[in-house]
Amino acid sequence: MRRPVQWKSGIPDFFIDPQGAGRYTFGKYIQEGEHMAEWLDNAIFYEIYPQSFQDSNGDGIGDFRGIMRRLDYIRDLGCNAIWMNPCFESPFYDAGYDVTDFYQAAPRYGTNEELRELFEEVHRRGMHILLDLVAGHTSLESPWFKASCRPEQNAYTKRFIWTDSVMEDTGDISGVCGWLRGMADRDGAVAVNCFSTQPALNYGFGNVTKPWQSAADSPEAEEGRRLLEDIMSFWLELGCDGFRVDMAASLVKADPGHCCTKRLWQKVRRFLDTHYPEAVLVSEWGDPKEAIEAGFHMDFLLHNGPTHYMSLFREQPYFSRKGTGDISAFARTYEEHYRSAEGKGLLCIPSGNHDMKRLRDTLDEEEMKLAFVFLLTMPGCPFVYYGDEIGMRYLDGLTSREGGYERTGSRTPMQWENTVNAGFSAAPKERLYLPVDPDPARPTVESEKSDPGSLFHVVKELTKLRQSHPALLSGGDIRFLYAEQNAYPFLYERRSAEESLLVILNPADRAGACPLAEEPGEILYFCGSRARREELTWKDGQLRVPPCSAAVCRKKG
Repeated sequence: MRRPVQWKSGIPDFFIDPQGAGRYTFGKYIQEGEHMAEWLDNAIFYEIYPQSFQDSNGDGIGDFRGIMRRLDYIRDLGCNAIWMNPCFESPFYDAGYDVTDFYQAAPRYGTNEELRELFEEVHRRGMHILLDLVAGHTSLESPWFKASCRPEQNAYTKRFIWTDSVMEDTGDISGVCGWLRGMADRDGAVAVNCFSTQPALNYGFGNVTKPWQSAADSPEAEEGRRLLEDIMSFWLELGCDGFRVDMAASLVKADPGHCCTKRLWQKVRRFLDTHYPEAVLVSEWGDPKEAIEAGFHMDFLLHNGPTHYMSLFREQPYFSRKGTGDISAFARTYEEHYRSAEGKGLLCIPSGNHDMKRLRDTLDEEEMKLAFVFLLTMPGCPFVYYGDEIGMRYLDGLTSREGGYERTGSRTPMQWENTVNAGFSAAPKERLYLPVDPDPARPTVESEKSDPGSLFHVVKELTKLRQSHPALLSGGDIRFLYAEQNAYPFLYERRSAEESLLVILNPADRAGACPLAEEPGEILYFCGSRARREELTWKDGQLRVPPCSAAVCRKKG
């Protein structure tokens, strides 16, 4: 257990690990029996949507060997950790979030042996990788579900949530998205989690009101948790480094405040801390206060949830040069979640993901540069969605593929080169998983690399800056200095035992000013296509910030 060392400045305690080369984590110390993987201290994640990243065999769909081919690119970008979307056997009605076999890689991506080889290649480069775990449901085609449909009692009868009668009025139950009826010889309706192809696994009910409902501490609910632990063990033993958990708050139904769901995940966390202490759990929860209490190491700030994430980049975005955004609600809510974590977990801010429109849909490349200054100087582990680092566009109007619907336009093939299919695949274009952006001016890694002023080079410079400064790592403390309603600029301080850095952001297309008690200090990094660093000035307690600019400064003393 890492013990706290008090820094006399009055900011929170921090840990020093004698084996950790001077790395530390702010906040109160981790409770006895809990563990925070050391590699999270400096982790920068890259999200890979495997079917769209790199095709190695010419079938039009990305695969494990394609990912292996591009690992050096990810590392050279400055990302040292990967989150890969679902890769298990599936009929792909929902892009792999409908699993038939949790112990088998989907053949279209490769074999279990090739996935193990991918883990090894990731580790050989000093990187880590998380798999996407669909904890709450399976596919309709899962052998488990098919067995549960049989009228005779068997080992799978209670693995899913079935009513006693197909005609029963189930009412409105929290956590249940709908019911399937009349599709099995078994009498009863079965609960689904999202789409009708995703029957819900049975982790019990927090509030039991019907004879067919299991309690959250029932044998069948406990069996479900142990099954999760077994799946995790299988892949951790093969070499993965942890899991991003899909719909993590949805497991126990009719669960006010997610109390029983939290207890379930706390048991899973104790299991991992005991057997796989370096394994990491990241939640798709969208409420960091709840998720970290539940035992997750990290939670995403999402497009659905109370974090005001959408006001950053997408809905009347603060990072637009129009200068009509408002950072105050985000800052206020972020601080509340950050302080409530009390050193027990991290908040993750992604550039985007497979479930929302791309960042480039609302921001142009110059605006995205300032957004990445923010993303890569905030606490917690940043997540870069594949292609965001080159400004890939959202393609509107695409026909839905594998349950994508309006999300489909964010899942198009990665644009590598100015060649056939942008270097994604050698397949004929009609066989591609999704069409490549047809615009001749589409950004590619090749074109972005050749332009020293491109978004790609800004992201690469920022990842290097982050790794070079302890105050910018995951556990460095943060204090918002100026985050006023409908105002620009936005200022915050990042601190470690060794240094104090000031981050200054003014996305608006006009100069901004704010009070600042001390001069900002040495400018370590400056970004601004319409301004020079000399235009960032401080005099008599007033800071003037040029338009469309960002800076990171090292404070004196």
